[in-house]
Amino acid sequence: MLKPKKITVLLKGYPRLSETFIAQELLGLERAGFALELVAMRRPTDKKRHPVHDEIQAPVHYLPEYLHEEPFRVLKALWRVKSLPGFRTVMAQFFKDLPRDLSRNRFRRLGQAMVLVAEWPDQSDWLHAHFIHTPASVAFYASLLSGRGFSVSAHAKDIWTSKDWDLADKLAHAAWVVTCTKVGFDRLSALADRPGRVHLSYHGLDLDRFPPFDGQRPARDGTDPADPIQLLSVGRAVKKKGYDTLLKALAALPAMLNWRFTHIGGGDELSRLKALASELAIADRITWKGAMDQRDVLTHYRESDLFALACRITADGDRDGLPNVLVEAASQGLMPVSTTVSGISELFVDGENGLLVEPDDVAALASALARAMSDPDLRTRLGAAAEQRVRRDFDYRNSIRDLTVLFSRSQ
Repeated sequence: MLKPKKITVLLKGYPRLSETFIAQELLGLERAGFALELVAMRRPTDKKRHPVHDEIQAPVHYLPEYLHEEPFRVLKALWRVKSLPGFRTVMAQFFKDLPRDLSRNRFRRLGQAMVLVAEWPDQSDWLHAHFIHTPASVAFYASLLSGRGFSVSAHAKDIWTSKDWDLADKLAHAAWVVTCTKVGFDRLSALADRPGRVHLSYHGLDLDRFPPFDGQRPARDGTDPADPIQLLSVGRAVKKKGYDTLLKALAALPAMLNWRFTHIGGGDELSRLKALASELAIADRITWKGAMDQRDVLTHYRESDLFALACRITADGDRDGLPNVLVEAASQGLMPVSTTVSGISELFVDGENGLLVEPDDVAALASALARAMSDPDLRTRLGAAAEQRVRRDFDYRNSIRDLTVLFSRSQ
């Protein structure tokens, strides 16, 4: 199969600790023989990097995050692209979109697309965007302007917070779109102009980085104050993760259960969550670790007894797809307690390889946590089943094979 000479990959921000799955995919594509050039719409804000970021060889370029910050660069790009055959086409699309999205962001995406086309990487003959909201808007405009084809990886928030018209337009013009959950696949397929435009491919893990845990977890049952249950959660402190619900569920646990909760991740909601923990009188049982790299997170998976994530759908429709941290935890035989949101039910079955409850149900979540905390045999059995499922069906090499086929058709 023929492959593009080089793929320009458009990212919202890079590198990001919370988007390990993207970095893992980029490295997998390089190992599969693809030449990549990365273009990000935002510069990094995380202070740490995962090891995988250092293994990626592709150069990284940054578009102007705000057009007014680099006016001469934007004007230079406009001068260079205004004579292209696609200039009228992209302006017609822009003025079609503007009444439906009268915002500064709409102008920003057009300006970023012009800069991308004006500074197009040498030898690159394909454009691929991660996320079908703002990065795909830039890719769509850049494709119209330059005449080059483009494709999209859609994930979670980008699918569920985008308007139908916006998704439908991109689906009609993209060569193909790939997404990582069945629920996302169903939504996009319903809006696509023809069958076969949308493809389902789970991200999976690089299992070499998550080898089986050959240790043995203590048979803690929460009865010993000197040896409490070690409960872990990994995720950004944002509303869709449901950490307020999780804290309330922890506060509702039976008084005789002894536990410690560790949270790993940054996020805008941290200060509010810490205040809530104090109000609930459980702050002394919680450790807030902040952002950590993948190696340190792996250690915490192995030292913990139970994993919890209380995902929800927010008022604006934002939600997770299948959080990568749940797959990572399961790869270490760590049993999850989570919710039935989005793609979580595509990996986990309640009572078979985890415990799942409806989102925002504090009582049900507390009951599931108490059941798992007090039953080490249950945790071992369901954790083993979760690991078996991950190692059988969620190897990231499967996704790389899918992408290799799709990119090889992108000529």
